[in-house]
Amino acid sequence: MTSAVSASGTVEPSGTWNRLSIGQKRLIWVWTFLALPVVFYVVIRFYPTVQAFWLSFTDWDLLRPAQFIGIENYTKLYNDPLFWQVFRNTFAYLIIGTPISLVISFAVAYYLDRVRFMHGFIRALYFLPFLTTAAAMAWVWRWFYQPPPIGIINGFLGVTGLPAQPFLRSTEQALPAIMVTAIWAGLGFQIIIFMAGLRAIPQTYYEAARIDGLGEWAILRKITLPLLKPTTVFLVVFSSIGFLRIFDQVYNMTSNDPGGPLNTTKPLVLMIYQTAFSSFNMGYAAAQTVVLFTILLIVSLLQLWVLRTR
Repeated sequence: MTSAVSASGTVEPSGTWNRLSIGQKRLIWVWTFLALPVVFYVVIRFYPTVQAFWLSFTDWDLLRPAQFIGIENYTKLYNDPLFWQVFRNTFAYLIIGTPISLVISFAVAYYLDRVRFMHGFIRALYFLPFLTTAAAMAWVWRWFYQPPPIGIINGFLGVTGLPAQPFLRSTEQALPAIMVTAIWAGLGFQIIIFMAGLRAIPQTYYEAARIDGLGEWAILRKITLPLLKPTTVFLVVFSSIGFLRIFDQVYNMTSNDPGGPLNTTKPLVLMIYQTAFSSFNMGYAAAQTVVLFTILLIVSLLQLWVLRTR
């Protein structure tokens, strides 16, 4: 670095850095600190995504070099009846699970917010399932669904005089049984977020509404729900992604026949896992991954567009 003498006789350092303005220096420091996370996402996130797109146009079984085959994997996927069954299962988890979980979590959060006695303890009980390992939780629920005399639910049905249900062994009941487990697992997080949104609403709005003579239902419809819209948008997108990527509950609760019976519970993520690590058809699995990525992107953007603040 060189120095220069100013008109007043003082020595001032001269160089590229010192000729920059405060705003330019600040911008350099910002990008310096952001460099590490940017490199991380490029290497860990973006590169594998681009690589998956490339592999979806190849035939690769881990033993031989990948061979480019064009859109053959996508053609095979389109003509695969198992894919369309899995596609329907995945959207069943999404379309049924998301609204049910949000309605239940909001109802619990709405009334729990009014509880003062042991409020923290009750809130912790609701949040505890979210902290539980997914595999352990799935095996506990699998035990609940077992035939009598092992299964708790069938044992309760027997006490009340109702017939035992097959649950996970039924092509009609298996998917709803797993969906109940997935909904229960995510309730704690959604309840906490809804409660945070409720606490963020200024109490002056409620006081003014009650002075104007509005009832509880009118206050809920005209004040609470509209002001909770940002929270609801976040939870809708977060919950939808979770149900579209459901895997742990299905894999552990149907471990004798993952995705069974007769593939009636198999989601797209489990199909990708079996194609890649059971059949070692990595190119076909990559094509399925691209389809899942596209579904996640479209669903998320569509929900953000529909629920955006007008």
